[in-house]
Amino acid sequence: MQPKLPILPTGIQTFAHIREDGSVYVDKTKYLVNLIDNGKVYFLARPRRFGKSLTCSTFEALFQGKKELFKGLYAEEFLNRPGFEPSPVIRLDMSGVATTAGLDGMEKSMLYMVNSIARRLGIEENENLLPVNMLNYLIERTFEKHNKRVVLIIDEYDNPYTDYFNNPDMANTVRDILREFYKQIKICEQYLRFVFITGITKTAKMGIFSTLNNLTDISLDENYGEMCGLTEEEIYKNFTPHLEAFANKEEISFKDLMKKIKDYYDGFCFDGKHFLYNPFSFLLFLGQKKFLNYWISTGTSKFLADYLKDRNLTVEQFKEISVSEDFIFSPPKEIEAAAPESFLYQSGYLSLRPGTKDDYNLDYPNTEVLNSMSQLLARNILSFKNESDLHYNRDLRSALYDKNIEELVDVFNRLLASIPHNDFDGAAKQNIKHRGYKMTAQEWLCRSCLLAFLRGSGVVVSGEVQTNKGRADLVIESKNGNYFVLELKMLPDTAKQALQQIIDNGYAKPYPNAVVLGLAIDGEKRQIVEWEVFS
Repeated sequence: MQPKLPILPTGIQTFAHIREDGSVYVDKTKYLVNLIDNGKVYFLARPRRFGKSLTCSTFEALFQGKKELFKGLYAEEFLNRPGFEPSPVIRLDMSGVATTAGLDGMEKSMLYMVNSIARRLGIEENENLLPVNMLNYLIERTFEKHNKRVVLIIDEYDNPYTDYFNNPDMANTVRDILREFYKQIKICEQYLRFVFITGITKTAKMGIFSTLNNLTDISLDENYGEMCGLTEEEIYKNFTPHLEAFANKEEISFKDLMKKIKDYYDGFCFDGKHFLYNPFSFLLFLGQKKFLNYWISTGTSKFLADYLKDRNLTVEQFKEISVSEDFIFSPPKEIEAAAPESFLYQSGYLSLRPGTKDDYNLDYPNTEVLNSMSQLLARNILSFKNESDLHYNRDLRSALYDKNIEELVDVFNRLLASIPHNDFDGAAKQNIKHRGYKMTAQEWLCRSCLLAFLRGSGVVVSGEVQTNKGRADLVIESKNGNYFVLELKMLPDTAKQALQQIIDNGYAKPYPNAVVLGLAIDGEKRQIVEWEVFS
């Protein structure tokens, strides 16, 4: 009989619950102690589902002096210092502010939140507060009640604003309301012991916290690059029993399992140096024991799909983008004015990669995010009728499994026919110019959309696969191990020429018994009009 494995803290964002239940806790408290010892007012931007709320909850328990929760952790020493005293804590979770009932409903929701905290702290409620004086009232009354300086923790500060991101007029109004609300932090500085603020975006911070000149932004600080998320070392240290049990069950080596997990869930980087696994996806994977796209399915897929669609963006145009230090460290003040790559980077869909001395690269952090973005494009941008319309997917898998080239070409043609006629030409031309490709906009667009469709359908596919003589357009692997090497040409070039290019350059040599397929596409019709196959 196998020993019982430690409880996984999947989806739990309350520090006390994790510690009291005996769940696995990855000790991050050294970062909290370092922040307290070295400053007073901090800001941290991280993508959603990356541990920000757990960090806020841990700060709350730490300042409340709950020593029993920190036994054996780095912060235990901090609580045992001779001069330590607990502090009253005001913790605001702005993701709980209602935004579906307009501005009046949002302000009432903020008032309800403030009064709920007032009750918990033994302060008289006030039903007549406006956003401009809500925080001031709460901080001052808390200080007077407890005769101690107050700890202020604000989680997801920008959530009400980002909820309206696709409605610029409303977003601007909400930003003004939040600016007035948060302005009280500076006014109440004398009553505050410590301030910690989290959010998804750095951009909105520039406008909302413009008056808070003592705010230290640690979002890109390499000293705190591993504060949220899981390092590979932490995974081995804390989750090896779960991983070994999974490897044994699936009858694969531990090394092969870890390689696959790393490819799927690792790769997030916020400082250009340290790489992290998404904790939410990793824990769900351990619990469900399936390689699925967990992260993007938990909240903003419709919002992101609308963002991509409104701007006619594709997935491939955001791979391996070179950006300057100014892009990383000096984002625009209004998120709606930010370039798409800036928005996607700040939201976690793109991640930093080391570049040259004076710049960085951006790319998708891992397979999960790349496939998820591709799925959004395939389902929501390429005119699929609805989420349940899976006939492309079924036909695609059948064609790949049976090596049915006629059916595969038919699936591709249905896909290409669904691309809005000229919507993506600008993105194609921009990407070709940026990368120095020698191809037409139509060729790049067709290849890009085929890649997104295949990835979004869960097919293992690579684009621009490098060989010693060039790059294969597409290499596909089906579930039953069939390989397909594809080359695309636009008329007047022929499918025969495409096939010959694969053969002459040896694109298929690494894949024994691969189906080699040359395709010729009519750029005006966006249809494959001829194909040549060799297998």
